[in-house]
Amino acid sequence: MHRLAGVIEPSTRSPIRLAELLAVLSLGTDLGMGQPMEHVMRECLIALRLAERVGLSETERAVAYYVALLAWVGCHVDSYEQAKWFGDEFALKGDFRLTNITGTASGMAYMMRHLGAGKPLAERVRLGVAFLGEGRRNAEDMLENHWLAADGFASQLGLGGDVRHGIQQTFERWDGKGVPHGARGEEISMVARIVNLADVVEVYHRAGGVEAAVAVARERAGIQFDPALVDTFCAEAPMLFSDLEAATTWEAVIGAEPALQISLSEEEFDSALEAMADFTDLKSPYTMGHSRAVADLAGGAARTYGLPDAEATSVRRAGLVHDLGRLGVSNAIWDKRGELTPAEQERVRLHPYLSERMLASSSALAPLGAICIQHHERLDGSGYPRGLSGDALTPAGRVLAAADAYAARREPRPHRPERSEEEAAADLRNLVRTGRLDGDAVDAVLRAAGHRVGRRRDRPAGLTSREVDVLRLVALGLSTREIAERLVISPKTAGNHVEHIYAKIGVSNRARASLFAAKHGLMAADPVIDEAR
Repeated sequence: MHRLAGVIEPSTRSPIRLAELLAVLSLGTDLGMGQPMEHVMRECLIALRLAERVGLSETERAVAYYVALLAWVGCHVDSYEQAKWFGDEFALKGDFRLTNITGTASGMAYMMRHLGAGKPLAERVRLGVAFLGEGRRNAEDMLENHWLAADGFASQLGLGGDVRHGIQQTFERWDGKGVPHGARGEEISMVARIVNLADVVEVYHRAGGVEAAVAVARERAGIQFDPALVDTFCAEAPMLFSDLEAATTWEAVIGAEPALQISLSEEEFDSALEAMADFTDLKSPYTMGHSRAVADLAGGAARTYGLPDAEATSVRRAGLVHDLGRLGVSNAIWDKRGELTPAEQERVRLHPYLSERMLASSSALAPLGAICIQHHERLDGSGYPRGLSGDALTPAGRVLAAADAYAARREPRPHRPERSEEEAAADLRNLVRTGRLDGDAVDAVLRAAGHRVGRRRDRPAGLTSREVDVLRLVALGLSTREIAERLVISPKTAGNHVEHIYAKIGVSNRARASLFAAKHGLMAADPVIDEAR
């Protein structure tokens, strides 16, 4: 179903507005471009105000709204190549708006200045020689790659030809020296001209105020920008930038959606999240298909784990967007073949937090973010980004963590080959034995992945398999430290388990815990305990 091909088709069944989804994705776009979050949303507000000043109709302003939010969304699709040639690709893209690239020569000069940034001189020389062949072709393809990716995403969302045409012309220039078709002057749609201008002046305004924004617009008038549009912009600049920081940008952008609001049905919502998953995974060739794999495993495992249907649906959706925060970490780190430095490890540990912060902006998506942030947490507190442990990890988070761990092991990474199904399953079972992953969640994920898993007995009081292991040892009279040594977990984690068990079964000491265990037949030999001895 195509929208904005003249008419917007609203839906009344939606859990979320399309504007919310695109605004969340725009935060990832900002990270991928080396811009502070909310750059795209501020650009969108400026574009809408300017569109109104030049007399665009309500339908045309709606097109401008979606083009502004989507135009730069493809900027990360060739991050692998960007990092390969330029080191930190964020520096390359972050400087793009500060440079007036007037043709092939200036474009190549821009690329050469950033080539091998941060690398030793000898490495930069080697890259320079290689860049003249493969690297130059990669660089020439970059802008076209970006708009093609954004166009494909808009198509998946069902947005119509006017929006897609505006996206296609994102990198065209008034002087005809842009890409992909070298359109010039009024061959470029007014929407594309407005968004192009708004994108650049937002950066200059943020750095130097209205005067800086007006100065760059005048400097590039008749070259990059429509001179008549620049005249209108300069005359109206104080109004166009007014209150940009006064109100919450998120609320302003969502409230500014023109024309009829586009809402998504449940089916369309899932489809849009799948498109976001695919788009996120384009960040690195090593993660292609990862988010869908995690989502499918987590969704299937959630029901086996015992979660209600609605919560299982949320777990699958969280799996689709759990790695949005990857866009905020350089491919120089993700695709590094050697060992990461401590500083690089800290950047990696940040990505679940970034996912959660992006999704938290939307009331409809915030519950997914609360699940996403747990996908690298571990029961013993050794995970990240918050070092959560024990009951601080929700059932949904435990399932997602197990699904992500399994899927990642079945995929290659720059520092290791992919692992077989048997190796991945063995790794996860070991993480259960060491108290890092929930045994029931791992069993559910392995079953969803097609492994044969023994049937687990129903346990009283909602005890997990790990809690039964601990309860047996408590009943045998072992101290907290001895339990920790037996199960290869930390004393703190063992203590947390004991507290949770006592709370679940309603006792306060070892003797009563022993009575409970005996009454419910929990003292029989257990392979997990036997292997730990």
